[in-house]
Amino acid sequence: MIKEDILIFYLYQFDYVPLFHLVGGIKGLGFYKIKSMAIRRIIAVIGGRDATKEQLRLAEEVGREIALSGSVLLTGGLSGVMEAASKGAKEAGGTVVGVLPQDEKGWANPYVDIPIATGLGIGRNVIIARTADALIAVGGGYGTLSEIAFGLQLGKPVIGLQSWEIKGVIKARTPKEAVSLSVTKN
Repeated sequence: MIKEDILIFYLYQFDYVPLFHLVGGIKGLGFYKIKSMAIRRIIAVIGGRDATKEQLRLAEEVGREIALSGSVLLTGGLSGVMEAASKGAKEAGGTVVGVLPQDEKGWANPYVDIPIATGLGIGRNVIIARTADALIAVGGGYGTLSEIAFGLQLGKPVIGLQSWEIKGVIKARTPKEAVSLSVTKN
């Protein structure tokens, strides 16, 4: 004999979820309103491993501002701009997620809290763009350009700080302005 149980099939970012009532079998399917889960804003900082000292300074400050905004920092998890942003966020008490191109978590820079080893090489760029609520580009080469393109194609706000000046990228003058724009544009 089965007592009444409720099985939740899927709960992520929906206000209404399907629930099955089980009493000796499926009795009915209904959609019930629930309180939305609090999901923190995710801001990606994209930029290359090869960066100027000024770009590294800017990236670190962007990471710090992201943490202070209560958002999660998402990067490619490696060195250069990614590590500088991760350092800034970590030192300000933030959470840092690194989406790695390699298939081993050990490649992550030391400031990454949650390393995601994809084994996808540069294909991981689309994961970063898809996951982020907004992207902030600091400097960068062609890999950064691909992330900018994916972000724009997906309709995400893309903010540039000493980065590619192309149609659709919102230019910021300071790290604080970049983070502010990333929070208000989405």
